[in-house]
Parts: sequence; C-alpha cells; structure tokens
Amino acid sequence: MLQRILIATLAVFVAWQILDFVIHSIILTKMYEETAHLWRPMEEMKWTAMYIQSLISAFFFTAIYGWLVRPKNLKNGLLYGLLFGLATGVAMGYGTYSFMPIPYYMAFGWFLGSTVESTIAGLLLGVIIKDETAA
Repeated sequence: MLQRILIATLAVFVAWQILDFVIHSIILTKMYEETAHLWRPMEEMKWTAMYIQSLISAFFFTAIYGWLVRPKNLKNGLLYGLLFGLATGVAMGYGTYSFMPIPYYMAFGWFLGSTVESTIAGLLLGVIIKDETAA
C-alpha cells in the first residue's frame, strides 16, 4: 500500500503543479497584477517552501484516501477529491476573502481552482489506488 501511496503522491504533486501554473500564472494573472501590493515581489517568493508544502500536502491528501477511504475505487476517489476540494476551496477562497482585502472574483477563483485541483487529484487516486480485489 505504501508504494501505491507514494506513486499517487507524486502523480498528485505533478498534477497540482501543472494546474497551479494554469490557474495562477495564466487564468488569475491579471488579478494578481491588480493586487500586487498584497504579495511579495516575484524575486522574494519562497519557491522552495512552496514546493515542499505542496509535496507534503499531496502526501497527506493521498495518505488519507489510501489508509482511510473504503472501498477504494474511481467513484470514491472522485467524491473524496470533490469534498476535499470544496472544503479547502471555501477555506482558501472565502476564508482569505474574510480577512484580506482581495477582490471577490479572486476569492471565487481560488475556491473554484482548489475544487478543480482536488477533484482531479481524487480522480488520480481512484485510478492509482484501488482495493486489492479490484486490481
């Protein structure tokens, strides 16, 4: 099981990095430019910390599914990802909106982005980590 969790962790991490690039560097880039006063300049960003955080998050996202969700199948992987995404999307988007002066459309973008990222990651889990009898 641990080997499948580690493989799935890597797949989730890569998917999240690709989706983060699309969401934050392409789709939301104008919003970040409009709120530049809220963010570190690009040369001051803590990129290593961001990648480490993302890898650790991918591991725990995957481990929760691998060790706690039963049965392990595509449907439950997708449902797990969707529910996790909705929870983190509300926290990231609307939680941040409640105390930081970001525009509403950025909060919504973070909410939607988190939901999509986690749903796709859940789909990957459902494909990679299956019950032994289903394999």
